[in-house]
Amino acid sequence: MERKRIVHRLDTPYSMVEWPVISQQDQDVILELLCNLLAPIGLHRKAFLTPSKGKRKRKQPKDESEPPKPPAPEISDYVDVGLAHISRNLQEMAATGGSQNKENKSDFAPIESSEALSQTAGEEQGGRSGNSTKRAADKIKPPSSPYSVIFVARSGQSSAFHCHFPQMVAMASKSQPREKAVRLVGFSKSCEDKLTEALGIPRVSSIALREDAPALRVKGLVDYVREHVAPVEVAWLEEASSGKYRETNIEAVPTKIGQARVKR
Repeated sequence: MERKRIVHRLDTPYSMVEWPVISQQDQDVILELLCNLLAPIGLHRKAFLTPSKGKRKRKQPKDESEPPKPPAPEISDYVDVGLAHISRNLQEMAATGGSQNKENKSDFAPIESSEALSQTAGEEQGGRSGNSTKRAADKIKPPSSPYSVIFVARSGQSSAFHCHFPQMVAMASKSQPREKAVRLVGFSKSCEDKLTEALGIPRVSSIALREDAPALRVKGLVDYVREHVAPVEVAWLEEASSGKYRETNIEAVPTKIGQARVKR
């Protein structure tokens, strides 16, 4: 006769939030559309920006004979890159309910192009005069809209780096209409090489696209994602917002007891 004992188990409602299920065919189409959208950014960086060698150099006098560099592509103002930066903006979206508050200084704003950032940093370090401060202030851009889609390269890295995205995206989309809720796309196959080639930077793990990006450039990608990727669902969040009392659920599970080891 099998020996059994009763084990009591208490589950938590704050369980892991699942990633949206996306077929491999849809992932391939989304990746292709995304790389085509980001390609102008990578071409501009390769043509006009010198890659950093990780060493600080003294500011060189500007060569007047050198022709001015063309501005970065327009789409670069609506693309955010980096796990930490995107996570901070999702936190701001959740805290502000996804609405824009121009009077709030903590409101999120898009990343400036690398050229603008380097110029602003040089002005802050090299010039303390009013003119330098004025030029740096002119580069500050007004707050932008929330995210529309977030892309994460899940393959090839630990889940500890991106497991928080589903829950944060769900919280950030709470006040948005379902059809315009932030979509989360997780690529299961390794695609980091394609993304780094498209952006022209050494490493890419997360990319976010803003809601107010030019429609002519992003409409095809955003419409396809919204059609084939469902919004992130958090069951316990809906139950908690209903305000209904739920009793503690303690499960009693019969468990088999193995045979005792014979002492030698």
